[in-house]
This record gives sequence, C-alpha cells and structure tokens, in this order.
Amino acid sequence: SLASGTARLYRSGPSQGHGGGMTEPTIAQKAPYKVAVEAGKSYWWCACGKSAKQPFCDGSHKGTEFTPVKYDAEKTGDAWFCGCKHTAKTPMCDGTHKGL
Repeated sequence: SLASGTARLYRSGPSQGHGGGMTEPTIAQKAPYKVAVEAGKSYWWCACGKSAKQPFCDGSHKGTEFTPVKYDAEKTGDAWFCGCKHTAKTPMCDGTHKGL
C-alpha cells in the first residue's frame, strides 16, 4: 500500500461489527479516493459509507454502530483512502473493492 507506515490510526467508540448484529457499511464507491494530505493534520475517514463528503465523515453515522477513523498524516503527499468501506487496513485502500 502506498501509505503504509505513514500514519497512526485511532478509532473512537466501539469498533464496528462487535456486539449485536453486524451491519454492513454502504459502499460509497468501488475504488479508492486519492487525497493530498498534509503532514501534521488529522483526517476523519467515513466508516459507514453514508457521508456526502467522501471519503471523510460528515456525521451521517450518528445513530449507527459505525464510528469514523482518525488518520494522522505523518508526511505530505497523496494517500489512498478506502471507498468501498470494506478494507482490512482502515482507513487506507487494500484492494478489497476488486472482489465486491
């Protein structure tokens, strides 16, 4: 992955899919989002797929089991954020969209 090792990840609240029934996230698009990130800035990736500001959170997850994932950019450059919301390497694309 292009951005592996370039960020520290944090998840707030309970992780998705644990406890109760497992809800599938909405697939925003079956391709990654290329985003120019700046070192030292934080970004909140949408995990539910419902945000109108993809790939980032706009609060649409409220009332669901999903929580956004914080991405702290350690270097300036392009990052490939997951668009299908099924990646195992949240919030970065790992190619899972190719099998959906």
